[in-house]
Amino acid sequence: MPKDDRPRRSDSDRRLRQAARFARVLRVLELIQGRGRSTIKEIALELECSERTIFRDLAVLEMAGVPYYHDREDQCLRVRPGFHFPSVNLSDDELVGQATAATLTSAPGLDVTSGAGPTTRKLQVSSREKAATLLAEVERVTSVFDLKLADHSRHHETIKTIQWALIKRQRLTGSYATPYEPKPKRLELHPYRLCLVKQSWYLIARPEGSDQPQTYRVPRFKTLRPLDAPSVVPDNFNLKVYFGDAWGVYRGDQSYVVEVRFSKEAADLVTETTWHHTQKIDRHKDGSVTLGFQVDGLNEVVHWVLGWSGRARVVRPPELRGMLLEHLRTALDLNGNDPVIGDN
Repeated sequence: MPKDDRPRRSDSDRRLRQAARFARVLRVLELIQGRGRSTIKEIALELECSERTIFRDLAVLEMAGVPYYHDREDQCLRVRPGFHFPSVNLSDDELVGQATAATLTSAPGLDVTSGAGPTTRKLQVSSREKAATLLAEVERVTSVFDLKLADHSRHHETIKTIQWALIKRQRLTGSYATPYEPKPKRLELHPYRLCLVKQSWYLIARPEGSDQPQTYRVPRFKTLRPLDAPSVVPDNFNLKVYFGDAWGVYRGDQSYVVEVRFSKEAADLVTETTWHHTQKIDRHKDGSVTLGFQVDGLNEVVHWVLGWSGRARVVRPPELRGMLLEHLRTALDLNGNDPVIGDN
């Protein structure tokens, strides 16, 4: 017998290929059972594979006992009525929650992974008609608009890289650029957490050679890849402790008691939102309201106060009032009587 010199696939590679094929076969079934009218050609286009591959997947479904057939009238593939894979017995509230999650994770800025949509679609095709209808109705009547998040459309792979590095406890290396440094810098990082704060996704990670983690804004990574080296993450790391009483993501060195008094006209509007986890509300007889906070650093909270200009007065600390006045003076200088750039 001649010796077979062909390279053999590793067990892990073989398992990955089998898992990928199994996922594709389930996706074929999902498309057939969906509310649309899927043909073999359309399924092949959707899954970015050949029609021959789809025929092989259909043969697998047939061997598994899935009663699919070709509907001659509608010229599409269908599964005979009454067939369902065993499904999870979810309550109506749980189904509504799942469909809502699918809508949320499809919104720009939150659509950084495949989200909850694929799970919802699998539940739709494997559930009884009542549950499938409820899932579809919730997605139809629920929408997410205008979250004012940073543009993450070009950073899906970066976020996925971070997630898998966190799961596998691997180090990361890449190039990171900030507006505060003249050129990007190379980093080797021990990733601790990925989190969405305010308008952007952030990576909390410790640079190799440092004993303290830092905060990195995900869109600022120019390149990022995992290293074949383990990350070292303290078991007792706590994200809430790390951020402390920061107003947003950057924690200052000094803690301040902040009090801002809002006019009667702004009182109801400003108290509709919990702006900070230390927030306290003091209502006054004249209809105005004072909001109090314990904040680590003032560089972020001053921009929030600026947004209420004309309706808010800083009670304390004096440092915050001084920063606010400096920003307002700068704004007046830029928008005073001087001609606008481009005017003749």
